[in-house]
Amino acid sequence: MNCIIIDDEEMARAIIEQLCSQVDDLNVLEQFPNAIQAIKYLNQNEVDLIFLDIHMPDFTGFDFIQTLKSPPKIVLTTSDKNFALEAFEYDCIVDYMVKPITLPRFLKCIQKVQSTPINQSAPAQQTPSEENQDTKEENDLYINIDRRLIKIDIPTINVIEAKGDYILIKTEKQNYTVHSTLKKIEEKLPDDIFLKVHRSYVINFKKIIDIEDNSVLIEKDVIPVSRSNRPELMRRLNLL
Repeated sequence: MNCIIIDDEEMARAIIEQLCSQVDDLNVLEQFPNAIQAIKYLNQNEVDLIFLDIHMPDFTGFDFIQTLKSPPKIVLTTSDKNFALEAFEYDCIVDYMVKPITLPRFLKCIQKVQSTPINQSAPAQQTPSEENQDTKEENDLYINIDRRLIKIDIPTINVIEAKGDYILIKTEKQNYTVHSTLKKIEEKLPDDIFLKVHRSYVINFKKIIDIEDNSVLIEKDVIPVSRSNRPELMRRLNLL
């Protein structure tokens, strides 16, 4: 089995790699100090097994799992016993090892990995109604301002921000304030270029210039990205 190790602690990675060397069937391809580097690697490579730490800066193990379309088998390695129940809500997680990890416990884990099938099918997605599909296929959006209907070319929209009972639509050339809700306009936008990254923001992720920590830069606007929305953003980005 080809595997990778993801843990922000160098000593923890070294220990797991040493344990893996005790099993003939295990081949450690790479090890990573954070989930972002691992995501880039997995965009280009396939593995059979991931040893994954839960507590890492900025991006937890559970955040990482949510970015994977078809996750391989995953073994969680952590010093925290409190997430075991949450862990087994994921079909891809086959074991939960608490540090420090002994060789007998590791070998027992590998036996479990080898004997556990994994369902890699993606979760069922709700099929949008034909009406919503037709709406999202249109490139134009009409907004009502001062009793006038103004047409906006949807791909030119950069950011949409909720402001109480209004939304601010920022396009490449002009900004518009409309009496509406973020949810209502989100339903009319194509999923392939728009994403809600915060309770108050929907962005055109094709317009992202830079990503740093928990924010993205679009034009001159720094947009916050909530922790719950970050995995989906990272999944959609074409990381090198």
